[in-house]
Amino acid sequence: MKTGLRITAFAAALAGAFGTAYGVGQTFDPVVAERRPAHEERHSSEEAESEHGGTAAHPPGGLQISEGGYTLDLDTPAVSAGERAELRFTVRDADGRSVDEYRREHDKELHLIVASRDLVTYRHLHPERAPDGTWSTPVDLPRAGGYRVFADFTPDRPGAENLTLGADLAASGPYSPRELPPPSTTARVDGYDVKLTGTLTPGRASELRLTVTRDGDPVTDLQPYLGAYGHLVALRAGDLAYLHVHPEGEPGDGTTRPGPHVSFTATAPSSGSYRLFLDFKHDGVVRTAAFTVEAGKAAPEEPASPGRTESPGHSGGHGH
Repeated sequence: MKTGLRITAFAAALAGAFGTAYGVGQTFDPVVAERRPAHEERHSSEEAESEHGGTAAHPPGGLQISEGGYTLDLDTPAVSAGERAELRFTVRDADGRSVDEYRREHDKELHLIVASRDLVTYRHLHPERAPDGTWSTPVDLPRAGGYRVFADFTPDRPGAENLTLGADLAASGPYSPRELPPPSTTARVDGYDVKLTGTLTPGRASELRLTVTRDGDPVTDLQPYLGAYGHLVALRAGDLAYLHVHPEGEPGDGTTRPGPHVSFTATAPSSGSYRLFLDFKHDGVVRTAAFTVEAGKAAPEEPASPGRTESPGHSGGHGH
């Protein structure tokens, strides 16, 4: 059996990248350490969740490399910043076999998200699966530092539930840390303005509405993307806990309009800062608008800004 746990060897190095081990202008060069068993990573993530005020018995997704008998086996634990690389991984079951049957959700068998630890760089990738169960996609990360890879999927097996497994990815090169962008209710991307209304609430489902305009005019002809008129990913600052966010309505249901409003239901596992990434499609192009919000607090009104998200938010070219 190929081990799906070797990626945890980089956890200590990645953590050091955002502490005192690396300063501005220094080179981020992850060192391979002795790997940790999956149960130790699970224990650490549950402890971290307790510190955030969440429920350890039901931690949010993305904090664990193994859950429910499935493991994310990342074949590419490190890349070079600024260089195109092939990201390869396999999802394995409790017997070490690669999973080759998935339920399609939001038009895809598996959704892959790559985000930097500072939540400035974000990628929503569409990998392709080979007959042996190995997934692969090209990736180009612009800056050195620590990243988290999220695989969001549901195995097509009796009783299987949706899972989001996470693993650490290192990008080597000259490293310069960045601060989390400040909270805002507006974002601008490629001439589009996106406004966020609603509050992300700890422990309770709440509605988040995104309104898309261009040159001051409402965009009323959004195109379907991943089975909806928008796809929203929410990540908690600090540990990058992955929130499952569900769109309200779907194209063709007779009631959901193609903009300018796109609504979602989300639950924050705790108070704190979160980064929201909205993918929407218009004129055949998928764009990403990013927001920083404080769970339980309304963000201050500010002029629309790019949100400091590295672009493009999508790469790999699969599925657009």
